[in-house]
Amino acid sequence: MLLQIATWPEVEAYLAASRSVILPIGSTEQHGPNGMIGTDALTAAAIANAVGEATGALVAPPIAVGMAQHHMAFAGSMTLRPSTLVAVVRDCVVSLARHGFERFFFVNGHGGNVATVTAAFSEIYAEASLGAPGNRAGLKCVLRNWWESAQVKALSKELFGNAEGSHATPSEVSVTWFLHPDAQKPMALDPPVAPHGSFADAADYRRNFPDGRIGSNPGLASAEAGRRIYNAAVEALAADYKAFAA
Repeated sequence: MLLQIATWPEVEAYLAASRSVILPIGSTEQHGPNGMIGTDALTAAAIANAVGEATGALVAPPIAVGMAQHHMAFAGSMTLRPSTLVAVVRDCVVSLARHGFERFFFVNGHGGNVATVTAAFSEIYAEASLGAPGNRAGLKCVLRNWWESAQVKALSKELFGNAEGSHATPSEVSVTWFLHPDAQKPMALDPPVAPHGSFADAADYRRNFPDGRIGSNPGLASAEAGRRIYNAAVEALAADYKAFAA
């Protein structure tokens, strides 16, 4: 059930049976010359919605802009400051907790969100622990990166080997092409596999990785690979969510 198309009586009825909710979170940022700017938000939302269908879970609207300051030298990228994203995550969780939700399962599509969202969880727990008259019983948040399950990692290794890389990966591009086949942009990339390395701010990123990729070859992407990766991610996260909600 999607929160944004449910009615309040339906949510109230859901709460009588479950206190758990899925929250997709991604980013709006460049994904190399052939990857969609919305990749991280699109994949997180689609996978979260499918997990909700498989488990009967309520799925909140996606948080589509994340912590992506390092991509701001590429046209179309958007970012929240880390402090802003902490506040957004905190307010979303506290809003739903106000209605009785206690378990918050975040499906994440962007590695750059991990540190900030984890910090937001610490703020939420601190508020619960320090607030009078004591702790809010049962409140728990987890963050799951959809690409990190054993199933997805093994499949990405099988399909793309060392060309998977860490940004604008063929796996994530493939998933978006499966979800949006009319928006596929096949192309040969030069060099085929982008360089690896580190970065600091947006100018440093653009200087080190001029076409936006890091260690990857999304020229290997395909909608069929995306279908397989998507199904593996949904299966793994559905099992994970069931254990968490229990």
